[in-house]
Amino acid sequence: MILWVRFDSNEWFVLVMLLVFFAAVYFLPKRLPRSLMILGLIWGFASATLFDFTIGGGLMDFYKVNDSNRYELTDLLTYVMFAPFGYFFIYFYDLLKINKRTFLLYVLAWSAAGMAFQWLAAWMGMTHYQHGYRPAYNFGVFLTVQTATGLYYEYLRKRKSIVRHREKSSRLHLNRSFPR
Repeated sequence: MILWVRFDSNEWFVLVMLLVFFAAVYFLPKRLPRSLMILGLIWGFASATLFDFTIGGGLMDFYKVNDSNRYELTDLLTYVMFAPFGYFFIYFYDLLKINKRTFLLYVLAWSAAGMAFQWLAAWMGMTHYQHGYRPAYNFGVFLTVQTATGLYYEYLRKRKSIVRHREKSSRLHLNRSFPR
């Protein structure tokens, strides 16, 4: 892994977006349990990494991230930058009380937001498409990831009772006494 080929607009873009997105995670009112926040962050990181290593610079090599096809430190920071999106998806899903009737619209809206961010990232030089790959193909990726995220959140919410309402979670505390 190299640091970077050259430090220019795409590296600045990644650093600024990292600060903005993680500041938003920090300053948003605490609505979800910490375990769900961590799960959302890990899912955002993992899904970005998975698709980048398969259709991006990995198996199919349809685009390069940042300045080269070589793995840079900024590539790792790019995957970390996408981590808050998993959390934001779950956070606003809960906040807006998405249900069966609004699920498709919510997924479509997030997929459209993903396309807009993808356009911005390409404009800033973070993503460079190659070998005939078109950015519009990513809409299917966004639909897949958002649908899987929403369905898994519903599973957790209904089956595992991990997600509690905001007013209940503020009253729950772990009261453990440790032997001395």
